[in-house]
Amino acid sequence: MHENETGKTGSNKEIVVDVAIIGAGPAGLTAGYLLTKAGKSVAIIEKDATYVGGISRTVEHEGYRFDIGGHRFFSKSQQVVDLWNEILPDDFIQRPRMSRIYYEGKFYSYPLRAFEALRNLGLWRSAMCMLSYGKAKVFPNKNVRSFEDWTSNQFGKKLYSIFFKTYTEKVWGMPCDEMSADWAAQRIKGLSLWGAVVDGLKRSFGLNKLNDGSGKQAKTLLETFRYPRLGPGMMWEAARDKIIATGKGQVIMGHALEQLASDGKGGWRMTATAEDGSRQVIRAKDAISSAPMRQLAARMHPLPETTLEASNLKYRDFLTVALMIKSEDLFPDNWIYIHDSKVQVGRVQNFRSWSPEMVPDEDVACVGLEYFCFEGDGLWSMADDDLVELAKKEMDILGLVSPGKVIGGAVVRQEKAYPVYDEDYAANVDAMRAELEDKYPTLHLVGRNGMHRYNNQDHAMMTAMLTVENIVAGERVYDTWCVNEDAEYHEAGNEGAEKTLPEGRKPVSEDQAAALNSVRDVPDRVAADKKKAA
Repeated sequence: MHENETGKTGSNKEIVVDVAIIGAGPAGLTAGYLLTKAGKSVAIIEKDATYVGGISRTVEHEGYRFDIGGHRFFSKSQQVVDLWNEILPDDFIQRPRMSRIYYEGKFYSYPLRAFEALRNLGLWRSAMCMLSYGKAKVFPNKNVRSFEDWTSNQFGKKLYSIFFKTYTEKVWGMPCDEMSADWAAQRIKGLSLWGAVVDGLKRSFGLNKLNDGSGKQAKTLLETFRYPRLGPGMMWEAARDKIIATGKGQVIMGHALEQLASDGKGGWRMTATAEDGSRQVIRAKDAISSAPMRQLAARMHPLPETTLEASNLKYRDFLTVALMIKSEDLFPDNWIYIHDSKVQVGRVQNFRSWSPEMVPDEDVACVGLEYFCFEGDGLWSMADDDLVELAKKEMDILGLVSPGKVIGGAVVRQEKAYPVYDEDYAANVDAMRAELEDKYPTLHLVGRNGMHRYNNQDHAMMTAMLTVENIVAGERVYDTWCVNEDAEYHEAGNEGAEKTLPEGRKPVSEDQAAALNSVRDVPDRVAADKKKAA
């Protein structure tokens, strides 16, 4: 890595490296770390002036630490697990996994347990739920087009309205009768009220065993997970420090992408701008982008022919309102899902349950209320003080804590948290991907926003790991877009269960595919032809 004068008055020195990287999130930092290990020089730009990690960062406020969205460290890929251990060898703790549904003052297990749910609902409402379920079985909706149709057929209209409708609409910002039934079938496949009853009976009598003579329990959700003791940002701060310590890497904070220009020779000239207007110019043979595809397309030179398609990509945003409460912990869960239409909050995290070290005062509970929104809407645009007051009011409405016990609050906004899968997104992504791969083989897209895919942290890392292998090899050995969308639920099974195969130029190995297969689904809107047919 070396520097040349740009020759422009007041400009910074021009950095020349092997690889320029946009974004210091899990994908960008994984790429930077592995590239410097391989002897490559890198420069990473990050628009946040304080934190690395992107959505996986840990924000600190007066000694309290907030996990933005909640990040369990689990992967079926041994390569990913080994990399976590390499970057952060001494700071993982094992934590119990617990999350429940909160509805009208009562907690319900997640996933649902039929007997518990019916008992909590009370005799009259339970009877209505069973009658509604019976009606759905005898007279099912034969014109199934939406999430509402499909879920009502599976559980009955009453249970659907209690345990599916409110929360789903909060998260995705669209009515359930406009979400595709295909997404419901994928998201809740194999789950039914009768299945939950049978499972409850088996658990009650110890019959939840595999039918293979082993006597082992059938596969269920993880009961524990590993977690950095100071939050997920600890992992990415360590990765940043290791990159810098090699002497081959720079992480340039507080600089947003202004332009990524092709030099006409297969290389790149990247310009990044700070809030004060100062610029940093980076020249590199290869460029890696974890920036949103929409943003990247608008800032490339020359503009891609598919800039219009990229500009139509959409995102769902959210914000966390953290409250410090003079009280013992309100609940033991990592988070609870709020299935109540009286409030706007969708989920509440308990930061001490993630790690006791996230909360410095033993006499104070610290929770994070998560609000799903669109950037620029009413919630997003509210003043921080008003959001704290809203959170206090809603905790009071839910009966979880009285406002007088709240002794502090903070707000963290997360833009572009979830790529939106509308009816045109796949065609828009494919168009831009095809153009960039054809014209610019040294430009590599990685991570959730870089590829416009709602994926897990280990998937984002794996796309970066495969990209590094491609760069080192000097050709596209691996297809980083190989994602199986019909994968087993990400948090079932054993960590590192898939081992690395012998070296060979395969699209992906089984181990790499274990991370790639963990992609999560996002609801589509009901297709226009289905609406018309209805």
